Amino acid sequence: MQDQGLQIPVSPANEAISRSNARIFRKGEGERRSLVGFGTNVLNIRKHTSDVLTVSPESMQRSSRLKRELHLLSTEPAPGISCWQNDGRVDDLRAQIVGGVSTPYEGGLFTLEIVLPERYPFEPPKMRFLTPIYHPNIDSAGRICLDALKLPPKGAWRPSLNISTVLTSIQLLMAEPNPDDPLMADISSEYKYNKPVYLEKARQWTEKHAIQRNQGLGDLDKSPCEDELSKGLAGPRKRGALDTGEEEELKKTCV
Repeated sequence: MQDQGLQIPVSPANEAISRSNARIFRKGEGERRSLVGFGTNVLNIRKHTSDVLTVSPESMQRSSRLKRELHLLSTEPAPGISCWQNDGRVDDLRAQIVGGVSTPYEGGLFTLEIVLPERYPFEPPKMRFLTPIYHPNIDSAGRICLDALKLPPKGAWRPSLNISTVLTSIQLLMAEPNPDDPLMADISSEYKYNKPVYLEKARQWTEKHAIQRNQGLGDLDKSPCEDELSKGLAGPRKRGALDTGEEEELKKTCV
């Protein structure tokens, strides 16, 4: 005879208990999975929040340094120089330099773009002229050949310098070009060997590109440089001027 095996009868009460235990297990497993998913979402939210709120020390130092520099430029500006933020951006500035008296740039107002790198002041600002200028140390794209705008060993930038001192050195370079280390060889040659031609061309460029055409429209929306230009720039530099040794160092141009 075939063995049918031993079958233990299951009472209705035991069957009900088994079904209840199975439901409890399934419910517990579902809650466990929900908790795991919730925990993962919390971790993702924390990570995203941390990524958004994390600000590098370099950015904080640049922002703090820039606030102090802009405050100084607005309260005690160097004569003939103004500087401001472009569209409220921390890393994008604009500056204006008034052409010096007894130079071919006299009467002109020259605008510059200033871009601050992430590691400023440990890296120098990037500056270029937006207003065309005829100069042996400034090329047609407005790039400036100046040691103060480059890191050592080829340059002279150091964190103790600032935007005001660099703009002042550019102002000095406009008045006293360095033809022996030029960006524009042809203009340098004119400056060295045919200076009257250089002076005439520089005046023509100033007249064409940098002389303000709206002097009869009143004093609305004038920058500090425009106001100073309308009054006439005269007199020695006061605060912000460089001593003789630093002036000579910053007037050096590219190697």
